[in-house]
Amino acid sequence: MRSRLPRTACILRIIALCILLSHAAAYFGLTGREPLVFLPGPFPNDAPTGKAHLKQCEQMTLTRRQKRLCRREPGLAETLRESVRLSLLECRYQFRNERWNCSLDGRGSLLKKAFKETAFLLAVSSAALTHALAKACSSGRMERCTCDDSPGIQHREAWQWGVCGDNLKYSTKFLKKFLGQKRVSKDLRAHMEAHNINVGTRAVKSGLKTTCKCHGVSGSCAVRTCWKQLSPFHDTGRLLKYRYDTAVKVLSVTNAATGETELAGPRRHSQSPRTTDLVYLEDSPSFCRPSRYSPAQGGGRAPKTRAARVYAVDAATTRPCTSPACPATARCAGAAMWSVKRA
Repeated sequence: MRSRLPRTACILRIIALCILLSHAAAYFGLTGREPLVFLPGPFPNDAPTGKAHLKQCEQMTLTRRQKRLCRREPGLAETLRESVRLSLLECRYQFRNERWNCSLDGRGSLLKKAFKETAFLLAVSSAALTHALAKACSSGRMERCTCDDSPGIQHREAWQWGVCGDNLKYSTKFLKKFLGQKRVSKDLRAHMEAHNINVGTRAVKSGLKTTCKCHGVSGSCAVRTCWKQLSPFHDTGRLLKYRYDTAVKVLSVTNAATGETELAGPRRHSQSPRTTDLVYLEDSPSFCRPSRYSPAQGGGRAPKTRAARVYAVDAATTRPCTSPACPATARCAGAAMWSVKRA
């Protein structure tokens, strides 16, 4: 996998699958082929001092080149761990009411496939790393980058950039360097993964806003202090969840003009997916029955939930409940039948 998907393999190493408050267990490699690495917690808010970051770099399963970058930049190890925390918590939050709830069980098997869930995990992980890098720059946790200092907005001569903005330009550039800029092969899976990684980065970019404060006599706003600021990561997660819900199933086609392999929809003469679309190759399992991909959400009768006005009913006369008000267990074909009743 490393030789075929060098860039994807790099980002898969960055994603941890479990962080606990007292003792953090992290897989740096979603495929499940990497060893389990235990990182002591809780994590401090400040960047490690002296040579403490060197030990953190060694604890992470990174490539030789990535470890060299990690040792060179004292704040990078902490930033990588922050990106792990962001991606894990956001995935769990966005899928809290879904059949697949971002559980750790079966994650290794799931990531070897090309489901919609795989696409989301790649996107949210690259987005978290982009976001964490930009925040680390603006907060001074990384020595080799600073605030965003290139507004690129009209009439900027009247503006004073006095607040440290989130340096998305640097984080995007560093992300490409860290993951490695390799030419994507003709392999369809490689194209899918590279596409979804870029979707995550674009989602962060779409949330970059300019915030300003006015200064002057009687509020004349003679001078404005402005800075670039990223949206909360929850906003990025919400956008990626929408991309997941509207993900496009694709196949590979060859461009007659260039000879390059491209992604296209399953229908004949279908256009290529947009740069903002999450793409996948295989239909997802139901996640209702136990499998190697996830523990089951269904099977057995779920408890009555009066707050959601959901009640168990006769399976012979009622279809499975599909309303968002139903628990995830009720939306599984093998679970007890449910219906929603108005109070």
